[in-house]
Amino acid sequence: MRAFALFATVMLGVAAAPSTAEPADAAPMNLALSKALAGRTAGKPISCVHLREVRSTRIIDGTAIIYELRSRRWLVNMPAGGCSSLRSDRVLVTRTPSGDLCRGDIVRVIDTPGPMEFGSCGLGDFVPYTR
Repeated sequence: MRAFALFATVMLGVAAAPSTAEPADAAPMNLALSKALAGRTAGKPISCVHLREVRSTRIIDGTAIIYELRSRRWLVNMPAGGCSSLRSDRVLVTRTPSGDLCRGDIVRVIDTPGPMEFGSCGLGDFVPYTR
């Protein structure tokens, strides 16, 4: 019985300890996104963006997609559940019959020379950022 109590105490201590199992590159990715958004203020998230308003797209490795709009406003999408296949040297392929890209839509990630597909990401909300 005493051994069980000791085991339970040790297990509770392990469960309460902070996890250090984060990927080693998680901090730099968040730092890269922070640097990209420096000087900008976040607005209320929206669920869709009209693709005809998108001027360019920028990928923050493994973290986010920045959609730069014609109005100089940026929309940042952090795919639900993350997306490790996002890399700045890859491109996104989208198919949408409506002309809008919305939360829950799937974007495919491909390598341009290949064209090899590396995976797909389910989009989250689009958070507007302005200067």
